[in-house]
Formats: sequence, C-alpha cells, structure tokens
Amino acid sequence: MGAPMARRLLKAGHKVSVFNRSAEKAQRLAADGATIVSDPVSGVADAEIIFIMVPDTPDVEATIAHIKPALRNGQLVIDMSTISPQSERATAAHLREAGVDYLDAPVSGGESGAIEGTLAIMVGGDRSAFDRAKPLFEHLGKRIAYMGPSGAGQMTKLANQIAVSVTLEAAAEALAFAKAGGLDPSQVLEAIGAGAAASWQLNNLGPKIIANDWRAGFFIKLIRKDLRLVGEAAREASIALPGLAMMTSMFNTAAALGHDMDGTQAVALALDSVAKVK
Repeated sequence: MGAPMARRLLKAGHKVSVFNRSAEKAQRLAADGATIVSDPVSGVADAEIIFIMVPDTPDVEATIAHIKPALRNGQLVIDMSTISPQSERATAAHLREAGVDYLDAPVSGGESGAIEGTLAIMVGGDRSAFDRAKPLFEHLGKRIAYMGPSGAGQMTKLANQIAVSVTLEAAAEALAFAKAGGLDPSQVLEAIGAGAAASWQLNNLGPKIIANDWRAGFFIKLIRKDLRLVGEAAREASIALPGLAMMTSMFNTAAALGHDMDGTQAVALALDSVAKVK
C-alpha cells in the first residue's frame, strides 16, 4: 500500500524520497518522479515529514532505531503500519526526547483505497502534530480521524479489524448457507446487499467469494498478524473477545490450507473445510 500512497503525494506536487527493502519495488516509483534512496537514512536527512509503512511491530522498531541518529529537532515521523499500540506509545516518548514528533496513523481501505485516495486514517499523537500532517493525510484518505494520544490510532485500527473479520465471516457463512439451500448466491447477494445485512465485506468481497477469486487486496497473512495484535491488547485490557477467538481460528485454518498469501475472502475456503466435517 505504500507505493500508491507515495504516488498520491507525488501527484499532489510533493517532493518524495522512497526506500524499500526490496529495491525493485522502490524503483517502480522513479517514473512517477520519486527520488530513490539506497538507505532510509539518506531519505530522512532532508525530509520534513517521514512516513513508515511496513508489516509488523519489529519492522517499525528496527526502522526507528536505524533512522533515529539522523533525525533532527522539528521533524515529524508518521507510522502508517498496523502494529502494537504499546510499542507506538514507547516510540513516541522516545522520539519526543529528541524533539521529534510522532504519529501512529494506521489505515483501512485496502490497496484500492490507497490507489483512489479514499482510505480511512485513524491517528494517535499530539494534536499539533496531527494538524501539521492533516493536509498530507487529505491526499491519502477520505475519512481522517484524530483519536487521541499516542497509541489511540492503533487501538482504533485494531477495533476496525475485529469488526472487519467477524463481518467477513458472516458474509461467507450467509453465502455458503444460500448455496447449500439451492439458491443462486449472486441473487442472494443482490437481494440482501442493500438491506440491513449490507456491509463493505459482503458487497465487495462477496462477489469474489462467489467467483472463487482469491486474489489479495489484503493478505490472510496480514489479518492474522492484526488479530494477534488485537489478542495482545485484549489481554492487556483483561477483556474477553469470543468473536476474535473464532476468527483467529478461521484465518489460521485458511493459512494451514495454504492461503496465507491469498486475500482475506479466502476464509470462505476454511469455512468450506469446517462445514464439511460430519
């Protein structure tokens, strides 16, 4: 998702330097006007604002550790990954000592949202830093929400992932039930997709489930990581989330069936496997 987000900033007229651990991925942005750097420190040196978009908590922490010696007073670092809220709070405090502002700003909306600039962006950190970053966020997202102090953006994103996961399971089960009952799942989708059962998951991923289209907009591998983070945060808060436990199991089943690099809609294949057990 980082590439289309960078393209939107470039299209808006901003000067953007990019680094990716897979150099060929960064190189694709050169044609859009990006400056390709061989090391993240090279990109940080002259930057006013630094964006991070990587898979997991250790990746963000390693990136921060690498660039911190090159950061200077007055810069703003924005992490748009989905990682541990506790880690984000610690990083914000650590960088504050160096005079560097830090925001956690995870997103929802998938690759299509990144391409179209319609992402939902959930932001935690100092309000003044948010106000400074908001004009850039407006190039990337349609709904930009300031959620509170550091870590609040990540907590909001994890709440989002609970709702996304359980709603996707409901959509998959509804379509499986319709098919088992002799109905045309496409007609069922059309009939219920505009009523009280409507959801982004049903209306966007339902057609893919019906078509056996498992291409990824968001990987099973990544939703499993996100639900692991939810589980960790839930344990810290001493709250039981039975739906989370179910969906963690369902996505783990999909991964065990070989679908870790397929889209989240491939949870329907895990459902098929479970439903066929007599």
